[in-house]
Parts: sequence; structure tokens; C-alpha cells
Amino acid sequence: MTGFTPENQAVPSPAPATKHVPELGPQAKPKRNKYAFACAILASMTSILLGYDIGVMSGAMIYIKRDLKISDLQIGILAGILNIYSLLGSCAAGRTSDWIGRRYTIVLAGAIFFAGALLMGFAPNYAFLMFGRFVAGIGVGYALMIAPVYTAEVSPASSRGFLTSFPEVFINAGIMLGYVSNLAFSKFPLKLGWRFMLGIGAIPSVVLAIGVLAMPESPRWLVMQGRLGEAKRVLDKTSDSPAEASLRLEDIKEAAGIPADCHDDVVQVSRRNSHGEGVWKELLLRPTPAVRRVMIAAIGIHFFQQASGIDAVVLFSPRIFKTAGLETDHEQLLATVAVGIVKTSFILVATFLLDRVGRRPLLLTSVGGMVLSLAVLGTSLTVIDQSDKKVMWAVVLSIATVMTYVATFSIGAGPITWVYSSEIFPLRLRSQGSSMGVVVNRVTSGVISMTFLPMSKGMTTGGAFYLFGGIATVAWVFFYTFLPETQGRMLEDMDELFSGFRWRDSKSNNKNSSSNPEVEIGLNKQ
Repeated sequence: MTGFTPENQAVPSPAPATKHVPELGPQAKPKRNKYAFACAILASMTSILLGYDIGVMSGAMIYIKRDLKISDLQIGILAGILNIYSLLGSCAAGRTSDWIGRRYTIVLAGAIFFAGALLMGFAPNYAFLMFGRFVAGIGVGYALMIAPVYTAEVSPASSRGFLTSFPEVFINAGIMLGYVSNLAFSKFPLKLGWRFMLGIGAIPSVVLAIGVLAMPESPRWLVMQGRLGEAKRVLDKTSDSPAEASLRLEDIKEAAGIPADCHDDVVQVSRRNSHGEGVWKELLLRPTPAVRRVMIAAIGIHFFQQASGIDAVVLFSPRIFKTAGLETDHEQLLATVAVGIVKTSFILVATFLLDRVGRRPLLLTSVGGMVLSLAVLGTSLTVIDQSDKKVMWAVVLSIATVMTYVATFSIGAGPITWVYSSEIFPLRLRSQGSSMGVVVNRVTSGVISMTFLPMSKGMTTGGAFYLFGGIATVAWVFFYTFLPETQGRMLEDMDELFSGFRWRDSKSNNKNSSSNPEVEIGLNKQ
């Protein structure tokens, strides 16, 4: 075993270097790495847990309210409180994943959610149901944080956007499964139907726990533990070429403070680097200008993703469709399934555009479409609310704009939030930094979910969507002025990118990057 201290580390070169994989030919592109693809799918399956809970609760709350005879306020708290409970999991996940590894943190997330789903399925009353939500929420918090981090760390730069969008794909798949479950169990006896809807959510967590055994550990976590030989073997499998694997290992070693000339399979790494010591101080109390900007970007993108009202639409779709004029439970649940189909379809489209179009153009286009959809939805619902008779054009327009809203969200703001926030933090700060973003995401989602029904009564449903539209407009301005393009960048290069970003230069920078005939896997080193 080789030991070293900060005093004998190699001094980094004063001039940053640009690295490229050697040209493969005028039209050649690296093939999609199937091993990295499989790892991303298995890790991202944790996101099904959150998606299923959101989707199934939208319909289950109809029957829970009737069976347990609870108020709208209690229903709103029941729906949104899981997001608040998930904070415990999200806050603990960063440190846990630094201690036991990314892979076993995924197993832990699945096990906790399994217990929570069973508790909810067997709940005899409201208090017991809330306890089940508490346990499931902790599992969801772990899952939300660890899936994008693991996927970003295992993915090659050429397809990182595609692979890191998988957690959002599986959230949508989970939502879709929840909607279908609502429809399937809606005809069951009142006391059984909603319990089956919630309890069957334990099944995906069992599949996840078994599947994760086939996954390797994150190469970046292995390097942080000094296990260079294992990290090299994982990088050889998950990179597009041997040259890229070597460059990725070199950059990770530098970020971890390991000398470039150290080639032992196992080395001694300081406790500060290997277990995340002092990270919170570096993130919150004494951040560098680049880290401060990264923190603002990550917190901002997570806040605006939820503050624009997506979880209100997903959770309360049956209520929205009832307001729009659909009268029976079956009609409302069918329309909700249509929302799930649209949402899942467009997230699949987004996965193929992220590494072609880039994060920034796709995000700005997406949020622009959301603003327009929310404005029209607010107008049509206001017309319905103010009219004494059924206004068919407004009913059709309301349903159509719910679909366009979830479509435009899913093609950009949905997946890019998780992709972007998982790739911009420096290696040593990544776990805790990502968990901070998830905390903001879940708090905002919880507040929106718990206040949507009272807000709809106080300012009408149409007024609530006008508010969401105004927030989405502010989000567009923030994204345009503050978020640089990260497409094609190595994870270890984000410090340099955020240090020197000026929004007026972003368009020309993108052009320069895309015109390069070589496959770029890293730019300026930290």
C-alpha cells in the first residue's frame, strides 16, 4: 500500500490543457456504451419509487378521503408530506453514499421504501398511513439523490446527458404505473382498492434490490477510497475508448488529490477526501466563487422545476379535470392516464436530444413552452369558473393545455434539472451538493402540493396556474442569464466553466464546441 500526504502531491501544471480523444475519422462517432447504459438503467430504477408514489396518490386520495372521511386539508398534507419526509433521506444520502458507496446506498433506498409501501398498504387509519408515508419518504429521499449522482459518475462524457436523464425517465414510468394502478383497482371495494394501490408499490423496490447486485461501484467513489485498480477496471468498461478511460482516471485522481504518477492498485487517501470531511464548510461557509455559483445554479434549477407547478398538475390531475368539466371518477382517471402517456413519451424524446441539442437550448425552449401552456390553462379554467354553463371550447382547451404543459416540462425542465445538478459539482462536493439540490426540490414540491387545494379555493384554480406561469417566466430569465452549457464537458472541468461563464458568450462558446471534429471529453482542468 502506498501512502502520501498533501505535501508530496504533484504540483498541477499552471496552464490548463484541452483534452480530446483521438479522431476516429471525419464522420465517426463513439458507439453507445452498452455496459454504462445497463448500469444507468439499474441505478435509475430507484426513481420509479418516487414516480409511483406521486402517480398512485393522485387517484388513491379520492378513495382515501371517502373511506377515512378526512378533509381537503388532510388530503393535501397526506399528498405533499412525503416530500418533506424525504428531506431526511436526501440529507443523509450524501454522507451515507460517501461511507458505504453509491451502490449500497441504492439498496438501502429500496429497502426503506419497501417497508414504507407495506405500512401504507396495511394502514388502518390516517395516523398509521402518515407513518407509512414517513418511512417511504426517507427511502424516496435516498433514491432521488443517489440515482443521478451514480449515473453521472459512471457515464462517459459523450452520452452523460442521455444516461443521466434516465432517473427522470423512470420517475415518469413510475407515475404512469401509478396512474394505471389507480384505474385497475378503482373498481375494488372502497376499503381494499386504495390499500392495494399503495401496497403494490413495494414490488419495484424488491426488483431493484436484486438488480443492483449486477452493478459495479462508481469509479469516482472507488478513487476517493484509494481503490485505483478497481476504478480503472470500471472505467475501462464504461468509457468509449481506452484513451478516454485513461484520461477520466487521470482527472479523477487529480480531483481526489492523488499524484498523477501513482499507479498502484490501492493507495492511502486522507480521511478528509475519502469520507467527505469538511465538505459542508466548503459548500456553505467558505465556498470559492465557482462553488458559490454552482450552488446557486443547482438550488435555482431545482427550485424553479417544482415552483412552476408540475407536482400540482401530476398529483391533482383528477381535481383539475373535474374543474374542467369531467364528472365521473372513471373519466378523470382515464384523462390522468393520458397525462402519464404524454409525459412519458416526451421524456423519452428528451433523452435523445440532451447530447445533441445541449442542455441550455433544450431547457430554455422547454420553459418557454411551459409559460405559454400555463397562461392558456389559467385563462381557460377562469372562463369555465366564471361561466354558468358548460363552455365546451374551454373544457377542450383546458385538457389540451394540461397535456402541452406536461409535454414541454418533460422535454426539458424535467430531465435537465437532474442531469445538470448531478454534473456541475466538483468531485469532493458532489454527494452533499447534489443532496442540497434534492432538499430544495422536495421542500418546494411539498409546499406546492400541500398548498395547491387551499390556493385554488382562495384565488381559483385558474389564478393558481397564472401564478405558476409567472414563476416559470422568472425561471426562464434565471436560466438564460446564469446557466452555462455543460454538454461534452468532463465532470472534473466544471470549476473552470463556472468561474469564467458570461451569458453573452454562451452562444459563441456552444458554436465553437460543436464545430470541433474531435470527440471532446474534457476542456480546462481544474
